Amino acid sequence: MAGRKDFWIGKGPVLLGAALCLALVAAGLIWRQVLTGTVRAVDLSQLAPGSRMPTLHHPFIEFLKLLAAFLVGELITEVHRRSHRGRPLAVAIEQAQVLLSVAGALMMIIIGDSLARAFGIAGAASIIRFRTPVDDPRDTMILFLSLGLGMACGLGAFAIAGLGTAFLCAVLVWLHRSALETPRVMALTLTAATADFPSEHVEDVLIRHGVQFETREVAQGAETQVRYRVTFDRNLALERLSEELRDDGRGAITSVIWQKGKERREKLAAAAETDKDDDDD
Repeated sequence: MAGRKDFWIGKGPVLLGAALCLALVAAGLIWRQVLTGTVRAVDLSQLAPGSRMPTLHHPFIEFLKLLAAFLVGELITEVHRRSHRGRPLAVAIEQAQVLLSVAGALMMIIIGDSLARAFGIAGAASIIRFRTPVDDPRDTMILFLSLGLGMACGLGAFAIAGLGTAFLCAVLVWLHRSALETPRVMALTLTAATADFPSEHVEDVLIRHGVQFETREVAQGAETQVRYRVTFDRNLALERLSEELRDDGRGAITSVIWQKGKERREKLAAAAETDKDDDDD
């Protein structure tokens, strides 16, 4: 019974996402005329030549469009969060994806078939300056696609929005599973309290965890400091590895420092700048 419960808990988001996409497609096919605001009950022969089909906008229908855009944005954000590699998604990016989907729906509801409204919104949007950088190009594309799906909801094209959302989620999952994750490269600095550095213990721990290492610097004195260039899998827990490095049986290693390549270069540049200032003085 417990195993069956865990199965449904794990599959819950997938089932809810599939149900949402199916509901959007069904609503878009069954109530297409209502959602698009087109009144088909009029006599086409009574329309003036060149005139457009009359439209009907109901506040409740427009609210459903906004709600659908919100749910689409939430679903895409959830799939993006689960399929994202590296650092976790920033809260601002997650909220921006949902808000962009809702904003796209709201813009299409307001614009309707009015060209003047379209130019008005375009002019108002040109005043806004978005200066927040997005590091991952994939995040930028998902923001753009969220806006497009929100526009589809605003137009009442629920079938297109549902199929587009399902397709985008499937693509994100496929890209996540097919991508080859690059290993992580860092600088590992170990400090021993004595001149006798436990190199055999350190190398044994690194090899056991599949860490490729290369000795770069050795500084001996009252303490011994050794710096390695290490390459390892991104899923490796550094906290656990650090504890095993300290646990050499003698308590010789007193400090374990992990540094990214960028942080190491910045530290060296700052040290070089300090030495230059001292020479000038």
